Amino acid sequence: MIPRRRFLQAAAVATVASGLPATAVHAAPPAEGTLTDLGPASVASPLGNAEFVGGVLYAGSRGLSPNVVGAYDLAEDSVTAHFDIPTGIGVWAMCRVGTDVYVGTHAKSDLYKLDTVAGSVTKVASVPDHFIWTLAAAPDGKVYLGTSEPGKVKEYDPATGTVRDLGEAVPGEAYVRAIQADDTHVYAGVGANAHLIAIDRATGERRDLLPSELADRDWVSSMSVSDTHIAGGMNSLAELIILNKADPSDHRVVKATAPGEKYIVSVLIHDGHVYFAGRPTGTFYRCRLDTGELEVLGVPYFEAATHRILAHEGRIYGVQDNAVFVYDPATGALEYRNLVQRGFRAAAEEPMSVHSDGERVYVGGKSGADIHDLATGAVTRLSIPGEPKTMLTVAGTTYLGVYTQAALYSHRAGDAEAKLLARTGNQQDRPRDIAYDDRTGVLVMPTQPEPGHMNGALSFYSPRTGEYVTQRPAVERQTVYSVVTRKGIAYLGTLTQEGLGLPPVTSTARLAAYDLSARALLWEVEPVPGARYLSALALGPRHVYGMASTGVVFEFDLRTRKVTRTLQVGAKGGDLFVVGRVAYCGDGDKVYKIDLARFTAKAIVTGLAGQWFGGEPKLALDPSRRALYGVKGRNLVRIAISGKG
Repeated sequence: MIPRRRFLQAAAVATVASGLPATAVHAAPPAEGTLTDLGPASVASPLGNAEFVGGVLYAGSRGLSPNVVGAYDLAEDSVTAHFDIPTGIGVWAMCRVGTDVYVGTHAKSDLYKLDTVAGSVTKVASVPDHFIWTLAAAPDGKVYLGTSEPGKVKEYDPATGTVRDLGEAVPGEAYVRAIQADDTHVYAGVGANAHLIAIDRATGERRDLLPSELADRDWVSSMSVSDTHIAGGMNSLAELIILNKADPSDHRVVKATAPGEKYIVSVLIHDGHVYFAGRPTGTFYRCRLDTGELEVLGVPYFEAATHRILAHEGRIYGVQDNAVFVYDPATGALEYRNLVQRGFRAAAEEPMSVHSDGERVYVGGKSGADIHDLATGAVTRLSIPGEPKTMLTVAGTTYLGVYTQAALYSHRAGDAEAKLLARTGNQQDRPRDIAYDDRTGVLVMPTQPEPGHMNGALSFYSPRTGEYVTQRPAVERQTVYSVVTRKGIAYLGTLTQEGLGLPPVTSTARLAAYDLSARALLWEVEPVPGARYLSALALGPRHVYGMASTGVVFEFDLRTRKVTRTLQVGAKGGDLFVVGRVAYCGDGDKVYKIDLARFTAKAIVTGLAGQWFGGEPKLALDPSRRALYGVKGRNLVRIAISGKG
């Protein structure tokens, strides 16, 4: 196993802030709204997929701008070229037709052809779907796309340049996450309720090959086919199904054995075996195709996700974040190759979270966080196997809520690594916020459930005792999205979406009060009609202030339990902070100052055009309460505030 500090280490850069450091002494404080550019917020090089053409591995990035396909030449052991993919926020899908590599993007969903002989990239199609999750080439050269939402199958014909919509793989299901094709059929792996659909390429007739005893599984999220078999990875019990194409009733289920394993994230049928990778452990497995006998081959990198498994000249290659691992079946050797160290482009990614402890700013992204030292301008990379979605510092320790597995980590400034404290379990995977309550001494972390599952949760961590307890649900049939605490009470703002792919059963986000000692819900209301979520909450002396997904800010009187005032502020929901008699909030493009006495708002910053991952804008309040941190484009910026009306 490779030491964790090597992970994305080459992507960590020292960036000198333009303008004066945040700790510099000024003759006078900067005017409110003054921006200080602190350089790229988070620098990374995450991969999403790859394909071989000859002795070159073409690997696609995700979250960069623009995304790229890097050509890793095995003979030279270096990345020798990059090809820009100008649209979309990432590359999840790739397949090969002859010497051409097809690349599928998401949000916006475009299909590109990389001609590896000419070294050219051409956009050949666009589809209206949110994501192109997966691509597969049929033996005759037609390319099949699996998309969301809803989960559709589409066919691109290189000969005519046309796209044919084959419709929803399963009506009402949101995702086609895996796709394969042979001479006669297209095979679609579906979620959030698992199906394995075979579509006749000539007639469009379809049938579900998934055995009835597996109908309660969440996803078929990865897949490989051979002339005789189909192998599919299922969530969230870490199971591999192997079916005989000629007789799907002839099947077996192989369960991954690493403790805590939940997902089978990539699959390859090769040379009489099925190779597959699990998550969250990062374990690499294989089983015999004929008997299902299972072997654990190793852990190339602890908790890393393997996005694709490929075979080339007798070796097996696994694509992981910014690296590939290489397994030699003849010797059992397992090698790890960091592609950034071999020349793959590292660039500013779309950040996911931002937090300041007063001396430094943490910016969460894929596979870790960049830590910006405000005194020196230096940036270091804190590698974490996951995505920090929310952060908070208490008594010198920074706590990070990490996707997936809804994990909680801690980090003390200067330490080389973060410490894993707990995983939430309870079918939770996405931390949404984090708060600390002085009276009870617990951290409160709300989480969203895994795709296809009901009911978010609240988890409680005691830094003093190390106890970690989860309650699910906290608010029935909703996810808690935002939280603030005071004197043993947590105030919760909800999201109507439960697990992704599961249609919401509630229509409006709620504000709720929760007793942290009794671990019981006290009351709940719907403060903003039609709001999908409450993006942030903040406390005044006798009010809770909140911001809704619609950009509405509301004031809620805790004595009367009524909304007393509302104000349309931003274009969408973002973070919100009360500082004395004013509040600050943002929608990703503007930062607003709200006079809480008059309940009026004005923009103090415009034109940020913050490129936040998933379009969820963030702000962080400096503990001095004299600055906010956000992003302008993909650069971290310090925003001066006065805290005065």
